[in-house]
Amino acid sequence: MIEIRDLTKIYDDKAVVDSVSFTVQPGTISCIVGTSGSGKTTLMRMVNRMTEATSGSILIDGQDNGHLPVHELRRKIGYVIQNHGLFPHRTVAENVATVPGLLGWDKPRIAARVNELLALFQLDPAEFGPRYPHELSGGQQQRVGVARALAAEPNILLMDEPFGALDPIIRAKAQNDLLGIQKQFGTTIILVTHDMDEAMRMGDRIAVMDSGKLVQYATPAELLAHPATEFVDAMLGTGDRPFRYLALNTVDRLVEQGMADGAPIAATANRRDALAELLWSGRDVAPVAGDGGAVLGIVRRARLLAEAARPA
Repeated sequence: MIEIRDLTKIYDDKAVVDSVSFTVQPGTISCIVGTSGSGKTTLMRMVNRMTEATSGSILIDGQDNGHLPVHELRRKIGYVIQNHGLFPHRTVAENVATVPGLLGWDKPRIAARVNELLALFQLDPAEFGPRYPHELSGGQQQRVGVARALAAEPNILLMDEPFGALDPIIRAKAQNDLLGIQKQFGTTIILVTHDMDEAMRMGDRIAVMDSGKLVQYATPAELLAHPATEFVDAMLGTGDRPFRYLALNTVDRLVEQGMADGAPIAATANRRDALAELLWSGRDVAPVAGDGGAVLGIVRRARLLAEAARPA
């Protein structure tokens, strides 16, 4: 658990982060969202003391992070930045092995962990381990950056605009990959983003920052139903709100009996993606498939549009 208590950071007599308090539950993803200059990155960087707080405290599992030596604290917390921060002169395998090496893990344990993570991120260790960062695509570099952050098995992962440099298709894949990895490892994640769609997709709870202040901390559904301020309302966007409602739930509960032609939609897909697929392909109805590929029934475009129009 991460408890942020009355946290403040002052630069030149200006409170960049102003008395912020909220709690991140273990094994969840909390997204910090806001416009440029709202204090979101500064807030996150105080968790691992890349930025030192002016006042207030951060408790990690009940222990004040200010009472730990900085190098020990940072080795316990994974950190991913937008441009990945990979060491250009080190191979992929060496990059992933960085923190376990600093912690004194033996070579067989490091090698096993590197191979495990590369395979988990669908990067064949034999093929990608010897490569250098410049030989990878942007999406591959992003996966290596996350693998490196997870290498020492941290309970906490901090991510600062990790998907911002990726094109939309790769970005959606990277987001899904991260959600799957987070579910598998139970990692507690704090993710900074300026993109409300990303926050809605990724976050169990969302912290909305405005001019250094926390104006709302709530689940995506609560934000949509009850925005606390005009700023939150503007961040959500009136025209986009029906489609953001769709993104909060999956297709499986809208499945009807029947048959349809064309490529199936996964039952685990969110409803907005399902609607986008139907609109893109010009279909009124599509088959829905379960995990094993078996067709469960159909989903109708009209039903998805009706769900978008429902009030919260």
